[in-house]
Amino acid sequence: MLRWTVIFIILAVIAGIFGFGGIAAGAASIAKILFFIFIVLFIISLITGRKKL
Repeated sequence: MLRWTVIFIILAVIAGIFGFGGIAAGAASIAKILFFIFIVLFIISLITGRKKL
């Protein structure tokens, strides 16, 4: 999921450079949403990670 976040961030930067404002804003918002989902899943996996018995 972090890979998709990086892809959308790069897409947003490239679209912003070429002046596609709507596409850049859309890609940036998708990247932001994916990043927060990744962070939440990462925290959950840390809390419920493997525990030795």
